[in-house]
Amino acid sequence: MSVDVEDYFQVGAFEKVVSRDQWDDLPCRVEANTDRLIDLFAQLGISATFFTLGWVAARYPALMRRIVDAGHELASHGWDHARVFTMDAQSFAADIDRAARTLEDASGQAIKGYRAPSFSIDARTPWAFEVLAEHGYTYSSSVAPIAHDHYGWREAPRFAFRPLPDADLIEIPVTTVQWGARRMAAGGGGFFRVLPQAFSHWAIDRVNHVDGRPAIFYFHPWEVDENQPRIPGAPLRSRLRHYTNIDRMEAKLRKLIETYAWGRMDELVKRETALAQVWRA
Repeated sequence: MSVDVEDYFQVGAFEKVVSRDQWDDLPCRVEANTDRLIDLFAQLGISATFFTLGWVAARYPALMRRIVDAGHELASHGWDHARVFTMDAQSFAADIDRAARTLEDASGQAIKGYRAPSFSIDARTPWAFEVLAEHGYTYSSSVAPIAHDHYGWREAPRFAFRPLPDADLIEIPVTTVQWGARRMAAGGGGFFRVLPQAFSHWAIDRVNHVDGRPAIFYFHPWEVDENQPRIPGAPLRSRLRHYTNIDRMEAKLRKLIETYAWGRMDELVKRETALAQVWRA
């Protein structure tokens, strides 16, 4: 179980209508929404990994401590949601170092995991794995092995792999389900909100029992916040993706959590390391 901790105005779908210069002027809701999830996970007795923006940690350091004190793993989501393919190796290194230092200072926990904003490690950015390994990260969950208009690396393996033959770094892609020749996203986010709950349960059951592997699920704090401010001027497709079924999300999420056993990414890495094969693009 993983949470990508970012606020409603920081998502990739709105990046063309909300500039970073505006972020400090918008009402932030990420702290209250993340606290809501900490409480939900405590009620349901699970631990999770919170992939968090350095930008958020800098503004809400006490929230980082609450995440860790509740038994969860804190990991990096980069500094300010810049996609990896918008950076070169040097600027990417600076981004992940700045985020890690801020998260560690706030939480007192070493940061070993990373998830690229919008799953933006793909065929254009395989060099990012080398940078992550050089800067002390032990795992990444940054690849979506599907074709999608916003992200995706269709050729990548569906399950844990080693992207570098001479490093211990493990990549654990977000979950997809294979049905014949078709590969479908099944790891959460907007797909979970929009599609019937039965699809997600079918997909996770198939991954668990046919593939014999764990499912990696993700969502965002803003997805349980039906009262968040609406972004004016956003394209219709972006609005549909962002707002559809937000009012039903918490109930669906609660049922999903109650149906399966969930844990932290760092715990999963220990189990998946032995199964991970070397794969390089």
